[in-house]
Amino acid sequence: MTDSKKLIIEVMYKAAHCLPCVYMDKAVLDILPDYREIVEYRRVDILRGAGKQRFLDLSVSLFGKDGVFKHKRIAPIPSLFINAELFFDLIPPRHELEDAIREMAGEMPVFSHDM
Repeated sequence: MTDSKKLIIEVMYKAAHCLPCVYMDKAVLDILPDYREIVEYRRVDILRGAGKQRFLDLSVSLFGKDGVFKHKRIAPIPSLFINAELFFDLIPPRHELEDAIREMAGEMPVFSHDM
């Protein structure tokens, strides 16, 4: 899969003192070695540079300009987007994140019988 065809996973990340942000980031980094050929990972640092604008853009895509600028609605922090679509606003279990990646990549999810 070429880079232009890779899934883009973005985690909205506030700072190292935001433990949920750290754990969301770690959830992706833990599975990344298994999906490097189909996934490009981007941590969006919402407090710095281009990360501020990307966070604003994704917030507007969720809530519209009025939702963001008039009603002060923003994307959840942390949150995980795949190809600019909000997938998780809580830290996902590994199997759910892998199922989401497979779904977006066009593969059938693999369900475990262990419960």
